[in-house]
Amino acid sequence: MTEANETVLGRFRDTVHKIKSYEEALGVLYWDLRTGAPRKGMDTRSESIGILSADMFKVSTSPELGELLSALEEKSAFGELSEIDQRLVTETRKDYDRSVKIPPKLYQEYVVLASQSENKWEEAKENNDYAGFQPYLDKVISYTNQFIDLWGVKDTRYDVLLDQYEPGMTVAQLDSIFGGLRDKLVPLSAAIAASPHQPDTSFLRQTFDKSAQKEFSLYILEQMGYNFEAGRLDESAHPFATGLNPGDVRITTRYLENDVTSALFGTIHEGGHALYEQNIMPELINTTLCTGTSMGIHESQSRFWENVIGRSRPFWERYFGELQKKFPGQLDVSVDQFYRGNNTVQPSLIRIEADELTYNLHIIIRYEMEKLIFNGGAKAADLPALWNDKYKEYLGITPPNNAEGVLQDVHWSGGAFGYFPSYSLGNMYAAQFADTMELEIAGLWSLVGKGELHPIKDWLAERIYKYGKLRTPSELVQAVTGKPLDPQYLVDYLTKKYTDIYKL
Repeated sequence: MTEANETVLGRFRDTVHKIKSYEEALGVLYWDLRTGAPRKGMDTRSESIGILSADMFKVSTSPELGELLSALEEKSAFGELSEIDQRLVTETRKDYDRSVKIPPKLYQEYVVLASQSENKWEEAKENNDYAGFQPYLDKVISYTNQFIDLWGVKDTRYDVLLDQYEPGMTVAQLDSIFGGLRDKLVPLSAAIAASPHQPDTSFLRQTFDKSAQKEFSLYILEQMGYNFEAGRLDESAHPFATGLNPGDVRITTRYLENDVTSALFGTIHEGGHALYEQNIMPELINTTLCTGTSMGIHESQSRFWENVIGRSRPFWERYFGELQKKFPGQLDVSVDQFYRGNNTVQPSLIRIEADELTYNLHIIIRYEMEKLIFNGGAKAADLPALWNDKYKEYLGITPPNNAEGVLQDVHWSGGAFGYFPSYSLGNMYAAQFADTMELEIAGLWSLVGKGELHPIKDWLAERIYKYGKLRTPSELVQAVTGKPLDPQYLVDYLTKKYTDIYKL
Protein backbone atom coordinates (compact mmCIF):
# COMPACT_ATOMS: atom_id res chain seq x y z
CA MET A 1 0.00 0.00 0.00
CA THR A 2 1.29 3.45 -0.87
CA GLU A 3 2.22 5.82 1.93
CA ALA A 4 -0.59 8.20 0.95
CA ASN A 5 -3.17 5.43 1.08
CA GLU A 6 -1.84 4.26 4.44
CA THR A 7 -2.30 7.78 5.82
CA VAL A 8 -5.87 8.01 4.54
CA LEU A 9 -6.69 4.54 5.90
CA GLY A 10 -5.22 5.45 9.28
CA ARG A 11 -7.32 8.60 9.50
CA PHE A 12 -10.40 6.64 8.41
CA ARG A 13 -9.78 3.95 11.00
CA ASP A 14 -9.32 6.62 13.71
CA THR A 15 -12.66 8.19 12.76
CA VAL A 16 -14.46 4.84 12.83
CA HIS A 17 -12.88 4.10 16.22
CA LYS A 18 -14.19 7.43 17.51
CA ILE A 19 -17.72 6.61 16.29
CA LYS A 20 -17.51 3.20 17.94
CA SER A 21 -16.35 4.80 21.20
CA TYR A 22 -19.38 7.08 21.20
CA GLU A 23 -21.60 4.03 20.60
CA GLU A 24 -20.05 2.24 23.56
CA ALA A 25 -20.51 5.22 25.89
CA LEU A 26 -24.12 5.61 24.80
CA GLY A 27 -24.65 1.88 25.25
CA VAL A 28 -23.65 2.13 28.90
CA LEU A 29 -26.03 5.07 29.43
CA TYR A 30 -28.93 3.20 27.82
CA TRP A 31 -28.17 0.05 29.82
CA ASP A 32 -28.19 2.09 33.05
CA LEU A 33 -31.53 3.68 32.14
CA ARG A 34 -33.15 0.28 31.67
CA THR A 35 -31.66 -1.40 34.74
CA GLY A 36 -32.56 0.86 37.63
CA ALA A 37 -31.49 4.47 37.08
CA PRO A 38 -33.53 6.78 39.37
CA ARG A 39 -36.64 7.96 37.56
CA LYS A 40 -36.20 11.58 38.61
CA GLY A 41 -32.97 11.74 36.65
CA MET A 42 -34.28 10.20 33.46
CA ASP A 43 -35.23 13.40 31.62
CA THR A 44 -31.81 14.92 32.26
CA ARG A 45 -30.15 11.65 31.26
CA SER A 46 -32.16 11.66 28.03
CA GLU A 47 -30.84 15.14 27.23
CA SER A 48 -27.27 13.96 27.89
CA ILE A 49 -27.83 11.02 25.57
CA GLY A 50 -29.15 13.44 22.97
CA ILE A 51 -26.07 15.66 23.18
CA LEU A 52 -23.62 12.75 22.93
CA SER A 53 -25.64 11.21 20.11
CA ALA A 54 -25.58 14.52 18.24
CA ASP A 55 -21.79 14.70 18.62
CA MET A 56 -21.46 11.14 17.31
CA PHE A 57 -23.80 12.03 14.45
CA LYS A 58 -21.64 15.01 13.50
CA VAL A 59 -18.56 12.79 13.30
CA SER A 60 -20.36 10.11 11.30
CA THR A 61 -21.70 12.68 8.78
CA SER A 62 -18.71 15.02 8.64
CA PRO A 63 -17.36 16.21 5.27
CA GLU A 64 -13.97 14.85 6.39
CA LEU A 65 -15.36 11.32 6.65
CA GLY A 66 -16.99 11.70 3.22
CA GLU A 67 -13.64 12.76 1.74
CA LEU A 68 -11.83 9.82 3.35
CA LEU A 69 -14.43 7.40 2.00
CA SER A 70 -14.12 8.84 -1.51
CA ALA A 71 -10.34 8.56 -1.38
CA LEU A 72 -10.47 4.94 -0.21
CA GLU A 73 -13.12 4.06 -2.79
CA GLU A 74 -10.85 5.02 -5.67
CA LYS A 75 -9.99 1.89 -7.61
CA SER A 76 -6.25 2.04 -6.85
CA ALA A 77 -6.80 2.52 -3.12
CA PHE A 78 -9.69 0.09 -2.68
CA GLY A 79 -7.81 -2.75 -4.33
CA GLU A 80 -4.98 -2.35 -1.82
CA LEU A 81 -7.27 -2.68 1.21
CA SER A 82 -7.66 -5.87 3.23
CA GLU A 83 -10.98 -7.73 3.19
CA ILE A 84 -11.87 -6.18 6.55
CA ASP A 85 -11.08 -2.63 5.44
CA GLN A 86 -12.95 -3.07 2.15
CA ARG A 87 -16.01 -4.22 4.04
CA LEU A 88 -15.61 -1.41 6.57
CA VAL A 89 -15.50 1.17 3.79
CA THR A 90 -18.58 -0.34 2.11
CA GLU A 91 -20.63 -0.42 5.33
CA THR A 92 -19.50 3.03 6.44
CA ARG A 93 -20.45 4.45 3.05
CA LYS A 94 -23.94 2.96 3.37
CA ASP A 95 -24.38 4.44 6.86
CA TYR A 96 -22.87 7.77 5.78
CA ASP A 97 -25.16 8.18 2.78
CA ARG A 98 -28.20 7.48 4.96
CA SER A 99 -27.21 9.64 7.89
CA VAL A 100 -25.98 12.66 5.94
CA LYS A 101 -29.55 13.18 4.71
CA ILE A 102 -30.77 13.84 8.27
CA PRO A 103 -30.29 17.38 9.68
CA PRO A 104 -28.22 17.15 12.91
CA LYS A 105 -30.76 19.17 14.92
CA LEU A 106 -33.58 16.86 13.83
CA TYR A 107 -31.52 13.82 14.79
CA GLN A 108 -30.73 15.20 18.27
CA GLU A 109 -34.39 16.03 18.87
CA TYR A 110 -35.33 12.49 17.89
CA VAL A 111 -32.76 10.83 20.15
CA VAL A 112 -33.96 12.83 23.16
CA LEU A 113 -37.58 12.00 22.28
CA ALA A 114 -36.84 8.27 21.87
CA SER A 115 -35.12 8.09 25.25
CA GLN A 116 -37.96 9.95 26.96
CA SER A 117 -40.49 7.79 25.13
CA GLU A 118 -38.87 4.58 26.37
CA ASN A 119 -38.97 5.93 29.91
CA LYS A 120 -42.64 6.84 29.51
CA TRP A 121 -43.40 3.41 28.01
CA GLU A 122 -41.98 1.65 31.06
CA GLU A 123 -44.17 3.77 33.34
CA ALA A 124 -47.22 3.35 31.07
CA LYS A 125 -46.87 -0.41 30.92
CA GLU A 126 -46.59 -0.61 34.69
CA ASN A 127 -49.74 1.51 35.13
CA ASN A 128 -51.72 0.33 32.06
CA ASP A 129 -51.72 3.94 30.85
CA TYR A 130 -51.76 3.98 27.05
CA ALA A 131 -53.28 7.46 27.00
CA GLY A 132 -50.23 8.83 28.80
CA PHE A 133 -47.88 7.13 26.34
CA GLN A 134 -49.82 7.90 23.15
CA PRO A 135 -48.48 11.45 22.58
CA TYR A 136 -44.89 10.14 22.72
CA LEU A 137 -45.65 7.36 20.26
CA ASP A 138 -47.34 9.85 17.93
CA LYS A 139 -44.16 11.91 17.89
CA VAL A 140 -41.90 8.88 17.35
CA ILE A 141 -44.03 7.84 14.35
CA SER A 142 -43.96 11.41 13.02
CA TYR A 143 -40.17 11.64 13.23
CA THR A 144 -39.80 8.22 11.62
CA ASN A 145 -41.97 9.36 8.71
CA GLN A 146 -39.81 12.46 8.31
CA PHE A 147 -36.72 10.23 8.15
CA ILE A 148 -38.32 8.00 5.51
CA ASP A 149 -39.01 11.08 3.36
CA LEU A 150 -35.41 12.25 3.74
CA TRP A 151 -33.93 8.81 3.03
CA GLY A 152 -36.15 8.31 0.00
CA VAL A 153 -39.09 5.94 -0.36
CA LYS A 154 -38.40 2.53 -1.87
CA ASP A 155 -41.20 0.33 -3.24
CA THR A 156 -43.12 1.14 -0.05
CA ARG A 157 -42.38 3.40 2.91
CA TYR A 158 -42.03 0.39 5.20
CA ASP A 159 -39.34 -1.13 2.95
CA VAL A 160 -37.04 1.68 4.07
CA LEU A 161 -37.37 0.57 7.70
CA LEU A 162 -37.04 -3.15 7.00
CA ASP A 163 -33.71 -2.57 5.26
CA GLN A 164 -32.21 -1.11 8.45
CA TYR A 165 -32.61 -4.38 10.34
CA GLU A 166 -32.42 -6.97 7.55
CA PRO A 167 -30.50 -5.50 4.60
CA GLY A 168 -32.22 -6.20 1.31
CA MET A 169 -35.48 -7.46 2.85
CA THR A 170 -38.71 -6.05 1.35
CA VAL A 171 -42.43 -6.08 2.00
CA ALA A 172 -42.93 -8.14 -1.16
CA GLN A 173 -40.54 -10.81 0.11
CA LEU A 174 -41.97 -10.85 3.63
CA ASP A 175 -45.57 -10.99 2.42
CA SER A 176 -44.63 -14.13 0.52
CA ILE A 177 -42.55 -15.65 3.34
CA PHE A 178 -45.07 -14.92 6.09
CA GLY A 179 -48.02 -15.91 3.92
CA GLY A 180 -46.46 -19.27 3.17
CA LEU A 181 -45.46 -19.79 6.79
CA ARG A 182 -48.95 -18.99 8.02
CA ASP A 183 -50.54 -21.36 5.50
CA LYS A 184 -48.35 -24.24 6.68
CA LEU A 185 -48.47 -23.58 10.43
CA VAL A 186 -52.21 -22.99 10.80
CA PRO A 187 -53.13 -26.60 9.83
CA LEU A 188 -50.41 -27.90 12.14
CA SER A 189 -51.80 -25.76 14.95
CA ALA A 190 -55.29 -27.08 14.27
CA ALA A 191 -54.09 -30.69 14.38
CA ILE A 192 -52.35 -29.99 17.69
CA ALA A 193 -55.49 -28.42 19.16
CA ALA A 194 -57.51 -31.48 18.12
CA SER A 195 -55.03 -33.98 19.56
CA PRO A 196 -56.26 -35.98 22.59
CA HIS A 197 -52.68 -36.05 23.88
CA GLN A 198 -52.52 -32.61 25.47
CA PRO A 199 -49.58 -32.10 27.88
CA ASP A 200 -50.24 -31.52 31.56
CA THR A 201 -49.13 -28.06 32.69
CA SER A 202 -50.78 -27.94 36.13
CA PHE A 203 -47.44 -28.44 37.91
CA LEU A 204 -46.20 -25.16 36.42
CA ARG A 205 -48.90 -23.10 38.17
CA GLN A 206 -47.07 -22.47 41.43
CA THR A 207 -45.01 -19.80 43.13
CA PHE A 208 -41.29 -20.17 42.48
CA ASP A 209 -38.63 -18.37 44.51
CA LYS A 210 -36.99 -15.63 42.44
CA SER A 211 -33.54 -16.03 43.97
CA ALA A 212 -33.54 -19.74 43.07
CA GLN A 213 -34.61 -18.84 39.53
CA LYS A 214 -31.68 -16.44 39.28
CA GLU A 215 -29.19 -19.03 40.54
CA PHE A 216 -30.34 -21.53 37.93
CA SER A 217 -30.30 -18.91 35.14
CA LEU A 218 -26.71 -18.00 36.01
CA TYR A 219 -25.77 -21.68 36.02
CA ILE A 220 -27.23 -22.33 32.58
CA LEU A 221 -25.51 -19.24 31.15
CA GLU A 222 -22.22 -20.64 32.40
CA GLN A 223 -23.03 -24.02 30.83
CA MET A 224 -23.68 -22.31 27.47
CA GLY A 225 -20.22 -20.76 27.55
CA TYR A 226 -21.21 -17.19 28.45
CA ASN A 227 -18.10 -15.46 29.80
CA PHE A 228 -18.95 -13.67 33.06
CA GLU A 229 -15.61 -11.88 32.97
CA ALA A 230 -16.94 -10.23 29.82
CA GLY A 231 -20.54 -9.62 30.91
CA ARG A 232 -23.18 -9.65 33.62
CA LEU A 233 -26.84 -10.51 34.22
CA ASP A 234 -29.27 -7.89 35.55
CA GLU A 235 -33.03 -7.34 35.75
CA SER A 236 -35.18 -5.09 33.57
CA ALA A 237 -38.83 -4.62 32.57
CA HIS A 238 -38.07 -6.19 29.19
CA PRO A 239 -35.12 -8.58 28.67
CA PHE A 240 -32.36 -7.27 26.40
CA ALA A 241 -28.68 -7.62 25.53
CA THR A 242 -26.16 -4.79 25.18
CA GLY A 243 -22.94 -5.53 23.32
CA LEU A 244 -20.47 -2.76 24.12
CA ASN A 245 -17.46 -4.72 22.87
CA PRO A 246 -16.53 -8.44 22.98
CA GLY A 247 -15.15 -7.91 26.47
CA ASP A 248 -18.34 -6.30 27.82
CA VAL A 249 -21.63 -7.85 26.71
CA ARG A 250 -24.40 -7.39 29.28
CA ILE A 251 -27.79 -9.08 29.41
CA THR A 252 -30.96 -8.69 31.45
CA THR A 253 -33.97 -10.85 32.22
CA ARG A 254 -37.29 -10.56 34.07
CA TYR A 255 -38.23 -12.90 36.94
CA LEU A 256 -41.86 -13.92 37.45
CA GLU A 257 -42.80 -15.68 40.68
CA ASN A 258 -45.60 -17.64 39.01
CA ASP A 259 -43.48 -18.95 36.13
CA VAL A 260 -40.39 -21.09 36.66
CA THR A 261 -39.19 -20.93 33.06
CA SER A 262 -40.04 -17.43 31.77
CA ALA A 263 -36.88 -15.86 33.17
CA LEU A 264 -34.81 -18.92 32.30
CA PHE A 265 -35.80 -18.97 28.63
CA GLY A 266 -35.46 -15.18 28.52
CA THR A 267 -31.95 -15.51 29.93
CA ILE A 268 -31.02 -18.24 27.45
CA HIS A 269 -32.42 -16.08 24.64
CA GLU A 270 -30.37 -13.03 25.61
CA GLY A 271 -27.42 -15.32 26.29
CA GLY A 272 -27.57 -16.39 22.64
CA HIS A 273 -27.26 -12.74 21.60
CA ALA A 274 -24.39 -12.31 24.01
CA LEU A 275 -22.43 -15.35 22.81
CA TYR A 276 -22.52 -13.84 19.32
CA GLU A 277 -21.11 -10.52 20.51
CA GLN A 278 -18.53 -12.04 22.87
CA ASN A 279 -17.00 -14.18 20.14
CA ILE A 280 -16.48 -11.69 17.30
CA MET A 281 -12.90 -11.85 16.00
CA PRO A 282 -10.44 -9.44 17.68
CA GLU A 283 -9.55 -7.87 14.32
CA LEU A 284 -12.99 -6.23 14.21
CA ILE A 285 -12.77 -4.57 17.64
CA ASN A 286 -12.97 -0.76 17.50
CA THR A 287 -14.77 -0.92 14.15
CA THR A 288 -18.46 -0.74 13.29
CA LEU A 289 -18.16 -4.30 11.94
CA CYS A 290 -17.88 -5.54 15.54
CA THR A 291 -21.56 -6.47 15.81
CA GLY A 292 -24.06 -8.91 14.31
CA THR A 293 -24.54 -8.74 10.57
CA SER A 294 -28.31 -8.24 10.84
CA MET A 295 -31.03 -8.49 13.43
CA GLY A 296 -32.39 -11.61 11.71
CA ILE A 297 -29.05 -13.38 12.09
CA HIS A 298 -28.74 -12.04 15.64
CA GLU A 299 -32.19 -13.36 16.49
CA SER A 300 -31.28 -16.70 14.93
CA GLN A 301 -28.72 -17.13 17.68
CA SER A 302 -31.02 -16.15 20.55
CA ARG A 303 -33.86 -18.28 19.18
CA PHE A 304 -31.50 -21.21 18.47
CA TRP A 305 -30.25 -21.33 22.05
CA GLU A 306 -33.66 -20.66 23.59
CA ASN A 307 -35.72 -23.08 21.50
CA VAL A 308 -33.67 -25.55 19.48
CA ILE A 309 -31.36 -26.26 22.44
CA GLY A 310 -33.13 -24.94 25.55
CA ARG A 311 -36.54 -26.46 24.83
CA SER A 312 -35.19 -29.78 23.54
CA ARG A 313 -35.75 -33.12 25.23
CA PRO A 314 -32.01 -33.94 25.59
CA PHE A 315 -31.42 -30.56 27.28
CA TRP A 316 -33.97 -31.34 29.99
CA GLU A 317 -32.84 -34.95 30.34
CA ARG A 318 -29.56 -33.39 31.49
CA TYR A 319 -30.74 -30.38 33.50
CA PHE A 320 -34.20 -31.15 34.89
CA GLY A 321 -32.81 -32.94 37.96
CA GLU A 322 -30.81 -29.85 38.86
CA LEU A 323 -33.83 -27.60 38.39
CA GLN A 324 -35.83 -29.88 40.72
CA LYS A 325 -33.15 -29.45 43.41
CA LYS A 326 -33.62 -25.67 43.24
CA PHE A 327 -37.34 -26.07 44.00
CA PRO A 328 -37.65 -29.11 46.30
CA GLY A 329 -41.07 -30.72 46.28
CA GLN A 330 -42.46 -28.37 43.61
CA LEU A 331 -41.57 -30.15 40.37
CA ASP A 332 -42.47 -33.72 41.25
CA VAL A 333 -43.03 -34.87 37.65
CA SER A 334 -41.05 -36.90 35.11
CA VAL A 335 -38.63 -35.23 32.72
CA ASP A 336 -40.96 -36.18 29.88
CA GLN A 337 -43.89 -34.42 31.57
CA PHE A 338 -41.75 -31.35 32.15
CA TYR A 339 -40.49 -31.32 28.57
CA ARG A 340 -43.97 -31.68 27.11
CA GLY A 341 -45.43 -29.19 29.59
CA ASN A 342 -42.91 -26.58 28.50
CA ASN A 343 -43.60 -27.19 24.82
CA THR A 344 -47.36 -26.78 24.73
CA VAL A 345 -48.96 -24.97 21.83
CA GLN A 346 -51.49 -22.58 23.28
CA PRO A 347 -52.46 -19.11 22.02
CA SER A 348 -51.21 -16.55 24.53
CA LEU A 349 -51.19 -12.80 24.98
CA ILE A 350 -47.49 -12.16 25.58
CA ARG A 351 -45.03 -12.56 22.70
CA ILE A 352 -41.94 -13.33 24.78
CA GLU A 353 -43.80 -16.12 26.59
CA ALA A 354 -45.36 -17.66 23.45
CA ASP A 355 -44.65 -21.19 22.27
CA GLU A 356 -42.44 -21.74 19.23
CA LEU A 357 -45.30 -22.25 16.79
CA THR A 358 -47.71 -19.42 17.70
CA TYR A 359 -44.79 -17.05 18.32
CA ASN A 360 -44.63 -16.48 14.59
CA LEU A 361 -48.26 -15.30 14.61
CA HIS A 362 -47.32 -12.67 17.22
CA ILE A 363 -44.68 -11.43 14.80
CA ILE A 364 -47.01 -11.42 11.80
CA ILE A 365 -49.47 -9.29 13.81
CA ARG A 366 -46.78 -6.70 14.53
CA TYR A 367 -45.55 -6.80 10.95
CA GLU A 368 -49.04 -6.12 9.61
CA MET A 369 -49.55 -3.29 12.11
CA GLU A 370 -46.27 -1.64 11.16
CA LYS A 371 -47.30 -1.82 7.50
CA LEU A 372 -50.59 -0.15 8.47
CA ILE A 373 -48.71 2.63 10.28
CA PHE A 374 -46.25 3.49 7.53
CA ASN A 375 -47.98 2.31 4.36
CA GLY A 376 -51.55 2.80 5.54
CA GLY A 377 -51.35 5.93 7.69
CA ALA A 378 -52.57 4.40 10.98
CA LYS A 379 -52.11 6.70 14.00
CA ALA A 380 -51.10 5.91 17.57
CA ALA A 381 -54.73 6.34 18.66
CA ASP A 382 -55.74 3.52 16.30
CA LEU A 383 -53.26 0.95 17.56
CA PRO A 384 -54.95 -0.54 20.67
CA ALA A 385 -58.10 -1.46 18.71
CA LEU A 386 -56.07 -2.74 15.73
CA TRP A 387 -53.95 -4.80 18.09
CA ASN A 388 -56.95 -6.35 19.84
CA ASP A 389 -58.70 -7.12 16.56
CA LYS A 390 -55.66 -8.88 15.14
CA TYR A 391 -55.12 -10.93 18.30
CA LYS A 392 -58.74 -12.04 18.06
CA GLU A 393 -58.31 -12.89 14.36
CA TYR A 394 -54.96 -14.70 14.53
CA LEU A 395 -54.92 -16.20 18.02
CA GLY A 396 -58.56 -16.22 19.07
CA ILE A 397 -57.90 -14.18 22.22
CA THR A 398 -58.39 -10.53 23.20
CA PRO A 399 -56.09 -8.70 25.63
CA PRO A 400 -57.94 -7.66 28.81
CA ASN A 401 -55.93 -4.42 28.97
CA ASN A 402 -53.31 -2.45 27.04
CA ALA A 403 -50.48 -3.48 29.38
CA GLU A 404 -50.92 -7.04 28.12
CA GLY A 405 -51.71 -5.80 24.64
CA VAL A 406 -50.25 -2.95 22.65
CA LEU A 407 -47.95 -1.83 25.51
CA GLN A 408 -46.23 -5.17 26.04
CA ASP A 409 -43.14 -4.49 23.86
CA VAL A 410 -40.57 -1.72 24.23
CA HIS A 411 -39.63 -1.57 20.53
CA TRP A 412 -42.02 1.07 19.19
CA SER A 413 -41.32 3.47 22.06
CA GLY A 414 -37.71 3.76 20.88
CA GLY A 415 -38.58 3.90 17.19
CA ALA A 416 -37.51 0.32 16.34
CA PHE A 417 -40.04 -0.06 13.53
CA GLY A 418 -39.07 -2.84 11.12
CA TYR A 419 -37.36 -4.87 13.85
CA PHE A 420 -40.11 -7.39 14.65
CA PRO A 421 -39.89 -9.42 11.41
CA SER A 422 -36.30 -10.23 12.43
CA TYR A 423 -37.61 -12.58 15.12
CA SER A 424 -39.40 -14.88 12.69
CA LEU A 425 -36.55 -14.59 10.20
CA GLY A 426 -34.33 -15.60 13.11
CA ASN A 427 -36.45 -18.71 13.66
CA MET A 428 -35.98 -19.61 9.99
CA TYR A 429 -32.23 -19.01 10.02
CA ALA A 430 -31.92 -20.97 13.29
CA ALA A 431 -33.70 -24.04 11.87
CA GLN A 432 -31.53 -23.98 8.77
CA PHE A 433 -28.31 -23.57 10.77
CA ALA A 434 -29.40 -26.39 13.11
CA ASP A 435 -29.94 -28.72 10.16
CA THR A 436 -26.35 -28.14 9.01
CA MET A 437 -25.01 -28.43 12.56
CA GLU A 438 -26.61 -31.87 12.94
CA LEU A 439 -24.71 -33.01 9.86
CA GLU A 440 -21.38 -31.55 10.97
CA ILE A 441 -21.27 -32.25 14.73
CA ALA A 442 -21.24 -35.99 15.33
CA GLY A 443 -23.66 -37.07 18.07
CA LEU A 444 -24.97 -33.52 18.54
CA TRP A 445 -27.95 -34.49 20.69
CA SER A 446 -25.89 -36.92 22.75
CA LEU A 447 -23.63 -33.99 23.61
CA VAL A 448 -26.63 -31.89 24.64
CA GLY A 449 -27.92 -34.78 26.74
CA LYS A 450 -24.60 -34.84 28.59
CA GLY A 451 -24.50 -31.07 29.07
CA GLU A 452 -21.55 -30.69 26.71
CA LEU A 453 -22.65 -27.45 25.10
CA HIS A 454 -19.26 -25.91 24.37
CA PRO A 455 -18.76 -27.79 21.05
CA ILE A 456 -22.00 -26.15 19.89
CA LYS A 457 -20.80 -22.71 20.93
CA ASP A 458 -17.43 -23.35 19.27
CA TRP A 459 -19.09 -24.41 15.99
CA LEU A 460 -21.24 -21.28 15.99
CA ALA A 461 -18.26 -19.09 16.87
CA GLU A 462 -16.23 -20.49 13.98
CA ARG A 463 -19.02 -20.47 11.39
CA ILE A 464 -21.04 -17.39 12.41
CA TYR A 465 -19.97 -15.37 15.43
CA LYS A 466 -16.40 -14.46 14.56
CA TYR A 467 -17.36 -12.74 11.31
CA GLY A 468 -19.43 -10.03 12.97
CA LYS A 469 -20.64 -7.81 10.15
CA LEU A 470 -17.89 -8.93 7.78
CA ARG A 471 -20.40 -11.01 5.79
CA THR A 472 -23.92 -10.06 4.73
CA PRO A 473 -26.83 -12.21 5.97
CA SER A 474 -27.23 -13.88 2.58
CA GLU A 475 -23.48 -14.51 2.27
CA LEU A 476 -23.38 -16.00 5.75
CA VAL A 477 -26.34 -18.34 5.27
CA GLN A 478 -24.95 -19.50 1.93
CA ALA A 479 -21.49 -20.08 3.42
CA VAL A 480 -22.77 -22.00 6.46
CA THR A 481 -25.53 -24.10 4.89
CA GLY A 482 -24.70 -24.08 1.18
CA LYS A 483 -28.17 -22.69 0.42
CA PRO A 484 -30.06 -19.39 0.58
CA LEU A 485 -32.65 -18.88 3.33
CA ASP A 486 -35.44 -21.47 3.05
CA PRO A 487 -38.46 -21.22 5.45
CA GLN A 488 -39.20 -24.91 4.88
CA TYR A 489 -36.50 -25.84 7.42
CA LEU A 490 -38.54 -24.13 10.16
CA VAL A 491 -41.76 -25.85 9.04
CA ASP A 492 -40.02 -29.25 9.04
CA TYR A 493 -38.47 -28.63 12.47
CA LEU A 494 -41.78 -27.60 14.05
CA THR A 495 -43.71 -30.41 12.37
CA LYS A 496 -41.26 -33.07 13.58
CA LYS A 497 -41.13 -31.69 17.13
CA TYR A 498 -44.86 -31.26 17.69
CA THR A 499 -45.83 -34.47 15.92
CA ASP A 500 -43.81 -36.21 18.63
CA ILE A 501 -45.12 -34.15 21.55
CA TYR A 502 -48.78 -34.36 20.54
CA LYS A 503 -48.57 -37.88 19.00
CA LEU A 504 -50.06 -36.65 15.74
